[in-house]
Amino acid sequence: MRTKIWNSDVECMDRERLRALQGERLRAVVKREYENVPLYRERMDEKGVKPADIRTVDDLQYLPFMEKTDLRDTFPYGLFAAPKKDIVRIQGSSGTTGKPIVSGYTQNDIDAWTEMMARTLTAAGADENSIVQVCYGYGLFTGGLGAHQGAGRIGAMTVPMSSGNTQRQIMMMLELGTTHLCCTPSYALYLGETLEKMRIDRSQLKLKAGCFGAEPWTEEMRGEIERLLGLDALDIYGLTEIAGPGVSFECMEKHGMHVNEDHVIPEIINPLTGKALPYGEKGELVFTTITKEGMPMIRYRTHDICRLHDEKCACGRTLVRMERLMGRTDDMLVIRGVNVFPSQIESVLVGVQGVAPHYLLVVDRQNATDSLEIQVEVTDDMFADSLGKLEEIKRIIGERIKSVAGIKALITLVGPGTIPRFEGKAKRVIDKRNL
Repeated sequence: MRTKIWNSDVECMDRERLRALQGERLRAVVKREYENVPLYRERMDEKGVKPADIRTVDDLQYLPFMEKTDLRDTFPYGLFAAPKKDIVRIQGSSGTTGKPIVSGYTQNDIDAWTEMMARTLTAAGADENSIVQVCYGYGLFTGGLGAHQGAGRIGAMTVPMSSGNTQRQIMMMLELGTTHLCCTPSYALYLGETLEKMRIDRSQLKLKAGCFGAEPWTEEMRGEIERLLGLDALDIYGLTEIAGPGVSFECMEKHGMHVNEDHVIPEIINPLTGKALPYGEKGELVFTTITKEGMPMIRYRTHDICRLHDEKCACGRTLVRMERLMGRTDDMLVIRGVNVFPSQIESVLVGVQGVAPHYLLVVDRQNATDSLEIQVEVTDDMFADSLGKLEEIKRIIGERIKSVAGIKALITLVGPGTIPRFEGKAKRVIDKRNL
């Protein structure tokens, strides 16, 4: 078995036993939510559901959903199910309306989150002999502190670099012998590109694996990161409303992210009807926290699109796996009636020789007709090549985009370094339509 397991009693638990545990914890959290959160009690009453009606995981379907707007509408403490004296930390993220969302954590919540990140890092091969460099941002954003806590739990040497200052990040990797890297996939890519520009051979690094999350990425991007940094690039998933990073994680099999089902229950629903879908079908990801005390989330709609699979993994874990995210219902672009996800565009671009994996989608509307321009960076070598070669690349990209996404786009090739780089989540879309 290539992958290590932190807590085999839970991660390899028999499915029947796991469902019984989930049912027990679900009953407790529904009761807690009903008794302590007025908004959720009102919604349950509107549906005619009482805590006593919820007996097993199958009864989830009778409970109302929660949305990110609920967090904004009740900001800051309206969804807390524990007294403020029991809340030991606030984590959150900025909101597009100017009002952030926050989540309150009891000490038990912090401990559960830390356990989930310990499993995540262990699945990436980390242990007490590892050196984990954390390049996620620290602060209200859950990335930095979440990875830091998990590294501490497994006894690894932790390097709390936070984001930015890329050359210093690389210097610390070289000097300290960093073995594991935690950051966004777009920043990992940027680190790899910077290594090449600094003419540092990747063989000088001691990197073994990286835990990359906080934004959607593709298999093609995984290959590019692994080529540039010489490590195993693993996908991780989390969100402030549920726990932070570590909600799910990839093992070395790289066949989907294992969901920490003893702490959260995943569902896939039809985003239009709200109806639960079976394993293997694509839909919107929904989570219910079953151990969280400070601010439990019941049937929280993430708006992320993916599939769930319940087959046992070759690594030995029995936890349900979620596929790599395909996009978001709220990030999906509807252009001339066609649904387009940025990840579709990325999957095309990474496979084209002479093109760097940096792009920007510019959507506009003229005379009631939508237009899509895709600005794509070319490599240094290709930028200096003939006009005919550049035109050929544009043609290839255009044809592949039409095949994959079903839409015709204007392809604009730009010089190396033209597309903005981001130390946090990459911004891939500019929509000028004011929809």
